[in-house]
Amino acid sequence: MLKRYAFFPGCVLNAAASEARTALEASAKLLDVELVEIPGWSCCGASHVQDIAPNEALAANARNLALGEQIGAPVITACSTCALMLRTAKAELDHGKKDQANHWLSAANLEYKGTVEVTTLLWELAKDLPALKAKVKKPLTGLNVACFYGCHSVRPEPIMSFESSRTPHSLEDIVTALGATPVPYARRLDCCGFHAVYPAEHDAMVMVSSLVTDAAKARAHCVVSPCPLCQMQLDMYQGNAADVTGSNASVPALHLPQLLAIALGAAPDSLGLDRLIVAPDGLKKVLSL
Repeated sequence: MLKRYAFFPGCVLNAAASEARTALEASAKLLDVELVEIPGWSCCGASHVQDIAPNEALAANARNLALGEQIGAPVITACSTCALMLRTAKAELDHGKKDQANHWLSAANLEYKGTVEVTTLLWELAKDLPALKAKVKKPLTGLNVACFYGCHSVRPEPIMSFESSRTPHSLEDIVTALGATPVPYARRLDCCGFHAVYPAEHDAMVMVSSLVTDAAKARAHCVVSPCPLCQMQLDMYQGNAADVTGSNASVPALHLPQLLAIALGAAPDSLGLDRLIVAPDGLKKVLSL
């Protein structure tokens, strides 16, 4: 049965991490999922604007949700930060701010009704693991995966609310369903440092290096994250981080949609592996890609 979602790509999947979008769309077809891109969506604010202009952040995301409601399907995103911003706005709208937001939206002939659900790729995959496993065409046998959630996939728990922020297991469950082996390592729930690169660059580089080093010690062939911002942080800054700490560890970082697409048997040109800065040579060797 075809599942249908109102798709909120977010800025990152639409530009800097377009390989994640390519892999996601290829996976959707193989999962019998229809992604209907929300027409006219705008940036969610990337978890910064609400600290400076909270009304503008609320108005922007009320607009995104109102547009999503018109599709008549749950809003889905593959970006943890977008999910946090959209779900935060929905919580505010549903608890007293809907009338105020609708006053703003009326200028664009829009109305937020409160009927929309906001979900993520991570959660939707984890909800029906047997169905996911049945769709696997290329089991990821022999692949060791360091699962990295990132802050916004699970925190703050009252807003994200899918699972415990202290003991989440959705990502490990998905990786296992795809045939790979999640490896235990100390920093799977740490912050990647994405939002601290400019104000605290040294500390952010130490965070990246510590995470990669722990994943390497666990003999991971790759780190996988449901958050494209985390993936970019771990991929782009590994070299810089190693220079700061002197570590020789190197582990490629993949988007969850990329790992998913591989297991579903997607065409190689839809994976976007060639866009990774840290080449996934070990992963390709294990999976004969």
